[in-house]
Amino acid sequence: MVAFTQTVAFEGVEARLVEVQCALSPGIPNFSIVGLPDKAVSEAKERVRAALATLCIALPSQRITVNLSPADLPKEGSHFDLPIAIALLAALEIIPQDIAAEYVALGELSLDGKLVSVLGALPSAMSAAEENLSLICPSGSGAEAAWVAATPVYGAQTLTQVIQHMTSSAPLPPCLPGEVKGETFSRDFADVKGQERAKRALEIAAAGGHHVLMVGTPGSGKSMLAARLPSILPPLSPQEALETSMIHSLAGLLDEGGISRARPFREPHHTASMAAIVGGGRGAQPGEISLAHNGVLFLDEFPEFPRTTLETLRQPIETGEVMVARANAHIRYPCRFMLVAAANPCKCGYLSESTRACSRAPICGEDYLGRISGPLMDRFDLRVEVPPVSFHDLDLPSKGEPSQAIRARVTEAREIQTARARQGLTAKVNSDLEGSELEALAEPDTEGRALLNKVAERYGLSARGYHRILRVARTVADLDASETVRFAHVSEAISYRLAFTKEL
Repeated sequence: MVAFTQTVAFEGVEARLVEVQCALSPGIPNFSIVGLPDKAVSEAKERVRAALATLCIALPSQRITVNLSPADLPKEGSHFDLPIAIALLAALEIIPQDIAAEYVALGELSLDGKLVSVLGALPSAMSAAEENLSLICPSGSGAEAAWVAATPVYGAQTLTQVIQHMTSSAPLPPCLPGEVKGETFSRDFADVKGQERAKRALEIAAAGGHHVLMVGTPGSGKSMLAARLPSILPPLSPQEALETSMIHSLAGLLDEGGISRARPFREPHHTASMAAIVGGGRGAQPGEISLAHNGVLFLDEFPEFPRTTLETLRQPIETGEVMVARANAHIRYPCRFMLVAAANPCKCGYLSESTRACSRAPICGEDYLGRISGPLMDRFDLRVEVPPVSFHDLDLPSKGEPSQAIRARVTEAREIQTARARQGLTAKVNSDLEGSELEALAEPDTEGRALLNKVAERYGLSARGYHRILRVARTVADLDASETVRFAHVSEAISYRLAFTKEL
């Protein structure tokens, strides 16, 4: 007789169902786990043996074989401990075999029989719901998994509670979802003095999901502006919150099972490796670009990042997903994010100040920003210069517009785009517009079209650059609550696109 239960193996954000089969057969006593287990899974037999010993359950003098099916799928992680224990208990007829088959289980066992929280409870619950199965997991992971209301989720603290639940001697209550965390922003745009053009650029970027590059001298406020961008972004929709939380669940970033409606803001250091930015490493974990899904990826000191790392961003920016390809794994992660980059104009940072610039100016500036390749630079919809703020302006009282007012305009513009998406458009935000949708929605008036054609011919705009100007112009029109893209909207979009063009 073969007893079995279910668990999952992770492939990116997808949790693939795995059947854990256990068979007892005559022969030399042995406990083996087959089905491409990694080291953590192979060691599960020792943790299971010790946990059962604390319950005074002795393993029989038989061959114990645990098979993880499908056998050609790699199995990684300590969350296989609990399903292996359940399948073994079902084979020993301590747990009814038909009951064990109705559950998806995951959890790590300590040697005294306690259950330890594991990563990936949320996507596991999604997989269980698709198969109409219940989920049982450690109580520390239950609040996270309970957000999937389509399936019952039970959280246990010990293996004893799991046995009592499955034998109906002490059923566990269903877990409740964790709290929805409110948005709290300690940084406000009202704190920023001056830099009106940069603030306007960030407002447009937030309204349409556009990529931004800020270039300015050290201390001009680039990082300060970027740090306040989350305060003007609209909250995540329920669908976006679920997508983002599934990635954060795999990375262990969900605090006490709570889901946040605030958009993620990731700011890796320029010494971060390619695997940390794009994803990979042991287990092909999600990188910063995936952790910033539906949010913002801020790269300060942009030219200081390794050239190879920057070039890997080109395809994810266009497609909204990244394929982490390794010898033993090909994992796809979503990564639709706003890229906000900040850079100094040159190595010393004072290219525009003749009294402080180095002796290599202006060649040093060309060499420094030349680290950003043309194809990557072409993907920035908005490019803005951030000049230094004078001491006179710093002494003035703060009169900047608060983030709340800017966020209200951004939210209204996003609602216009959401209304269009409900009418059948594939693009959720203006930065995703392409093809016939872009032509229909961003067609400028006669004067705007004439200006755009003139600029495209004079500066040799690429097709990508041409279309990105139209997308930004559409966003500016949405902020203006205008159905038509007019000359003023096109003009403003062009001014940001050509900010660092040599001919200007």
